[in-house]
Amino acid sequence: MAWTWRFEKSDGTEVQPAVQPEEFTTQGDAETWIGEYWKELLDGGADQAVLSDDGRKVYGPMSLHADAEAGVGEGER
Repeated sequence: MAWTWRFEKSDGTEVQPAVQPEEFTTQGDAETWIGEYWKELLDGGADQAVLSDDGRKVYGPMSLHADAEAGVGEGER
């Protein structure tokens, strides 16, 4: 399995990420990576991200702006 991210503008147009991700072997690794790089991705012009597993959409689009406001890694309270 290969977990990958697609980065988009808010209208769904694909954009090249400011930080190039690898293909991840687990969903957790992919989510950890975006948790570490979301700010750089946002600053580089991406508004949202979509996670796929072997080409099958798992979830998204997930706003990178919402993470900026809520704080990545804080969890639900």
